[in-house]
Amino acid sequence: MLFTNDPNPQLEYELVCLEQLVPQDHLLRKIDKYIDFNFIIDLVKPYYCENNGRPSLDPIVFFKMLLLGYLYDIRSERELERAVNDTLSFRWFLGLGLTKKAPDHSTFSENRKNRFKDSTVFQEIFDRIVHQANQYHMVGGRLLATDSTHMKANAS
Repeated sequence: MLFTNDPNPQLEYELVCLEQLVPQDHLLRKIDKYIDFNFIIDLVKPYYCENNGRPSLDPIVFFKMLLLGYLYDIRSERELERAVNDTLSFRWFLGLGLTKKAPDHSTFSENRKNRFKDSTVFQEIFDRIVHQANQYHMVGGRLLATDSTHMKANAS
């Protein structure tokens, strides 16, 4: 009998575990295993109000999403939101599960412009993550040289 394809596999229900869908040798599993992100809570606590306002996005999820943007060269916050919604390994790394929506792209610009404006929080968090990565030999030093010679373009 000729192979027949299910016409609508997207509509099937399956019992799956996100843990099973991310390969054991994935980079994000290594980061999750060795990097402790809990220090972020203490660093950002002074920038949050404990007794009023809307519930905020978990700061660890916020900074992990930014890290994903750096690691995977995602330069746009809108694109980062789309990538988190579409990529199983990103969802696993952030602890979002399969159905929870990624944080809105505007969350990042609002936090940068308002909450963390004129602070060193981003640099401090980056430094601590890199320090931990160095401890576990996850970062390699490389020399990058670029030629900055100005040349006239051959375009009309």
